[in-house]
Amino acid sequence: MPETGTVENLILGGGEPGKYIAWELAAQGGRCVVVERALIGGSCPNIACLPSKNVIHSAKVADLLHHAAAYGLPTEPAATDMEGVRERKRAMVEGMVEIHRKKFAADGIEFLLGEGRFVAPRTVEVSLAAGGTRRIVAERIFLNLGTHAALPDVPGLADAALLTAVEVLELDRLPEHLIVLGGGYVGAEFAQAFRRFGSRVTVIEYGPQLIAREDPDVAEAVRAIFAEDGIDVILGAATKAVSGRSGDRVRLQIETPHGERTLEGSDLLVAAGRTPNTHVIGLELAGIECDARGYITVNERLETTAPGIWATGECAGSPQFTHAAFDDFRIVRDNLAGGERTTRGRLVPYCMFVDPELGRVGLSETEARSQNIDVRVVSSPMGSVLRARTLGETRGFMKALLDAHSDRILGFTMLGPNAGEVIAVVQTAMLAGLPFTGLRDAIFTHPTMAEGLNVLFANAPAPRRQGEKS
Repeated sequence: MPETGTVENLILGGGEPGKYIAWELAAQGGRCVVVERALIGGSCPNIACLPSKNVIHSAKVADLLHHAAAYGLPTEPAATDMEGVRERKRAMVEGMVEIHRKKFAADGIEFLLGEGRFVAPRTVEVSLAAGGTRRIVAERIFLNLGTHAALPDVPGLADAALLTAVEVLELDRLPEHLIVLGGGYVGAEFAQAFRRFGSRVTVIEYGPQLIAREDPDVAEAVRAIFAEDGIDVILGAATKAVSGRSGDRVRLQIETPHGERTLEGSDLLVAAGRTPNTHVIGLELAGIECDARGYITVNERLETTAPGIWATGECAGSPQFTHAAFDDFRIVRDNLAGGERTTRGRLVPYCMFVDPELGRVGLSETEARSQNIDVRVVSSPMGSVLRARTLGETRGFMKALLDAHSDRILGFTMLGPNAGEVIAVVQTAMLAGLPFTGLRDAIFTHPTMAEGLNVLFANAPAPRRQGEKS
């Protein structure tokens, strides 16, 4: 049996909230042990947000070269060097990992690479990557376990040497025909990127539209952009069986609204959601409960059902964005210091990094209807934004939801260049309780994308009287 040691703070998982909790507590003079399975700094700088956006930007450059003649700069056709794309990504990741190594070397932090699992309440046994085991009893434990790619239960899929969002970032060759199973954010981003690199791309989506959580008009606009880009999208398609191996030749038997068909490709990327990393680590031995999907049960303060143990990030069911996970850290940090912060009512924006970008904050029309919230809707095409015209990128639109009877902004969606930056402007107004007229009448720099908010809100319909129907 390994020797048992005690520590004040144990952080299981060194991703976004976990690493910040460790750094904060160590700076306050606390003693911390951080157990990380493999990725120094967590998934975001290693295999998720940052490297994927790095590769997507390379694809943007490829697209600009492809359309260079339209900008008065004719060039010879250029082939994609996927080894070069990968090396650019790797160089960024290596730099980020080194930054994290230095920060984890701070006084008060012991960083362990290894697999941790509970063997008793507030007791974790760590199988070290370098060999051997450690058993640690902690006064306080902070869980930041993350998620991994979900694999649909499809015959033959597990044996198809499939790609997930992790493996696709390491490709040193260009797939001849990339089949993407799943039309959500991850699937859509990689589908467009590899199409721009030169692959033939087919997206198979089980539901009736792409990006299921968005309004139908938004999803349809993205589908139309994909069609212009030469991406084949098959909606309402159930995958019945998979044969062959990704990287060589793979076949999918799918059932569509128009009948069954066989789809052949060279590579298969599965982007069908996420599953929490909460199984087989002994949570039940620590008195930590999970819901039916495996996410750790927490209250609004991110406290688990076991005293002295918190869960943060995706494993706790928080929105699956790094910025939401960082706010989880802030909630835990402030409450440890005597605060009263909770997850209740958080206004969490997000952006899908297709081109043009899709960003949203607050309610969608679909959500407003499902919650019986009476709203006014105002929209404006990106062609009405002069900055978009200077760029020659006028695909997409802006859309805002306003309270039916007041000037309060309830939601904002943008499909257009720099949407991720523009939604921050609207989010700030919403957080401050600023009426939409404040954005309508603001003097924004000309010509910028934010200036489009003047145009959008200038067309807002008048508030309805109480009891008046839309």
